[in-house]
Amino acid sequence: MDGLILVHKPEKLTSHDVVDKIRQILGKIKVGHFGTLDPFATGVLVIAVGKATRFFPFYLKTDKSYTAQIKLGVATDTYDLTGKPIPAKNSPSLPDEMRILKTIKIFLGEQSQVPPLYSAKKLKGVPLYVYAREDKKIELKPSRVTIHEFKLKNFHAPYLECFVRCSSGTYIRSLAHDLGQTLGCGAHLTQLQRTSIGPFLLENCFQLDNIAELALSKNFKEFLIPLESILPEYPKIVLTEFGAKLARNGNMILPENILNIYGMVGAEGKKDLDHEPLFRLFSPDGKLLALAKTQHEKFGLHPFLVIETESFQE
Repeated sequence: MDGLILVHKPEKLTSHDVVDKIRQILGKIKVGHFGTLDPFATGVLVIAVGKATRFFPFYLKTDKSYTAQIKLGVATDTYDLTGKPIPAKNSPSLPDEMRILKTIKIFLGEQSQVPPLYSAKKLKGVPLYVYAREDKKIELKPSRVTIHEFKLKNFHAPYLECFVRCSSGTYIRSLAHDLGQTLGCGAHLTQLQRTSIGPFLLENCFQLDNIAELALSKNFKEFLIPLESILPEYPKIVLTEFGAKLARNGNMILPENILNIYGMVGAEGKKDLDHEPLFRLFSPDGKLLALAKTQHEKFGLHPFLVIETESFQE
């Protein structure tokens, strides 16, 4: 059983909790997730099953979108509703909608963002929240992130509802905190729902109960995205029987080993890892065998990620 499952993560569960529940539903199969959500957050959580866990690098830099509720007037040490309020030096009045709209524009584009101290981001191999709980002083280095969209959807003081589309690695908690600091009134995140991870949308996600019911009746195709449907943006190359044998062993694929090519963009496939054109290699019967890069000096394709034939059992 290999593929992706789009889960609508509920509140109060960690991303790891969801992984454990999927493992319980499907049995002792290798399961992982692409992109953590805080326990209070809901929305799109992409779960990888079996061989699909090997595709994590291709979703590492995928853009994400969120709907968020931010409370103005109070900052917290975690930047969200789970933290302790940070006493304000003064009691400034809340900004009006016009000022909020102007301030939001400041955060558009590429910028440096400091992650929350209470987060799973690691420093010297240790999650930041460990340092925070031990009250250790550390220097947090900012990361480069990009906010593609930051829109105010509704404002009922002290709450504002926003839509955010951003690069991977962006902390919406930090965005809420920074907005409050810039406005001078303080702010923290009170609700968060992830609405997309790249091409994966919230409306296509399944509740855990639905997945359990479908799995019980063996309707795996209803919720499991097969390996053959993953990364459709990369060209599909159907190999000959001999070419398929070469691919399974990680050997060079030459033009004579190719039956058909679908989805070519110009003369190359879409570039991703290491900025090299990438291709999906299939057997004549439609099974995904490997991902490959061009080997220009030898006029062939080199399979760099071969899909194993044996199952991933724990």
